[in-house]
Amino acid sequence: MTTPAPPSEPPASRPVSRPGTRPLGVAAIGYAFMGKAHSNAWRNVASFFDVPAFEQKVLVGRDAGAVAEAAAKYGWAESATDWRTVISRDDIDIVDICAPGWMHAEIAIAALEAGKHVLVEKPLANTLAEAELMTAAAAKARAKGIQSMIGFNYRRVPALALAKELIAEGRIGTVRHGRAAYLQDWLADAQAPMTWRLRKETAGSGALGDIASHAIDQVLFLLGDQVTEVSGRLSTFVNQRPGTDGPEDVTVDDAAWATLSLTSGAIASVEVSRLATGRKNSLQIEIYGDKGSLLFDLENLNELGFLDATLPVREQGFRRILVNEPEHPYLEAWWPQGHIIGWEHTFTHQVRDFLTAIEDGTAPSPSFEEGLNVQYVLNAVEESAANKSTLTVVRH
Repeated sequence: MTTPAPPSEPPASRPVSRPGTRPLGVAAIGYAFMGKAHSNAWRNVASFFDVPAFEQKVLVGRDAGAVAEAAAKYGWAESATDWRTVISRDDIDIVDICAPGWMHAEIAIAALEAGKHVLVEKPLANTLAEAELMTAAAAKARAKGIQSMIGFNYRRVPALALAKELIAEGRIGTVRHGRAAYLQDWLADAQAPMTWRLRKETAGSGALGDIASHAIDQVLFLLGDQVTEVSGRLSTFVNQRPGTDGPEDVTVDDAAWATLSLTSGAIASVEVSRLATGRKNSLQIEIYGDKGSLLFDLENLNELGFLDATLPVREQGFRRILVNEPEHPYLEAWWPQGHIIGWEHTFTHQVRDFLTAIEDGTAPSPSFEEGLNVQYVLNAVEESAANKSTLTVVRH
């Protein structure tokens, strides 16, 4: 079933396509938190970046009334409740999967087999087996020119993109160790209600898959490295939550800790929690090299701390870089220097990079293979935790 947007909300379209071509048709599946964030990106990307022409064709969700309302609000031409029908349409070229993780594999594989480019939210899937099937499908589709990408949007924070550049340029020397801590408190209240994110059958895991996936991806992204071994621990502090029919068991972790051994010899620690009282959405990253260090906190996402240890000791100290200059990654498209951007812009950058890769015929990053690498690390952390923090080798 499809529902046109009300007449007051004309179909969203973008710059006129090149002669002999038509705009790329986009379908998004899911309209809640991530669906809203992705829709905002699709609606705004062409206002700031030079991207191939596209149209926001259809938004898909299970509740016909709610998804129709969301489609009209977010700039989609239609709404629908059957994703299978949508991905079979000839006017759909891109499928953006914002649905919960338990749906990722089925939708992504079907879309790739139907010849659609696929963007999927992290983590890649709820299980390692599903992630492997998705990656195999992506590789097969890529051979036919069909692109796919996983949505680790924090790679598109300008300050973190700058941090990667500085590390690659050798500005902090040989990296010895690092720390990534992703801390939230939306479950700190023991009476916070039950949600699908707290059930293993729908979420796969708790804080581990939800936010440790981001932290681990940042370690791999920033350092250009691979994890070889892990030691992990998981904990569930609140074992029951209020459900619609009374108390319901929480079957995922509330918090996770891991020590990661990297191919380079560096060591990274990862700590994540959704019960860290007072921390709203704090992804803290610290990277320590023999010639300098870098500090970042998502709650101050326009700033990067940089210490240059090659300076005389009396001149050393962490420098605050306000990452808002046109010379910084992505920022040439936005506001005059010094005017900050926000969390939502990372999704705009993500869509820009995905569209550019499709137009250029190049494989975008992070690929499904990169998402699978994160999944291997997550799986090893679970195995280690189940074995009382035993050092566990990571598959690749």
